[in-house]
Amino acid sequence: MSETATANVPATERGLRKTRVGEVVSTSMNKTAVVKTITRVPHAKFGKIIKQVKKFYVHDEENKAQVGDTVRIAETRPLSKLKRWRLVEIVKH
Repeated sequence: MSETATANVPATERGLRKTRVGEVVSTSMNKTAVVKTITRVPHAKFGKIIKQVKKFYVHDEENKAQVGDTVRIAETRPLSKLKRWRLVEIVKH
């Protein structure tokens, strides 16, 4: 299916896509941004809440995101070797 054909398919048939909110760390690549997300999880042994920081390579078609922006990203098909996420919206400039 092409990307336009999948846009018309309801989410129930396609499956749920993961979404994350994070901060843009880098925009030096063309049509790509690096987004840092922070997840708070309990430590496996001690139970103390710790922060997990993870970076995602995000497809930004129009190069709208700037360093420091808070953005919402969604999971998508592989777009390149590292990009598996796309920019949904810029939450805060």
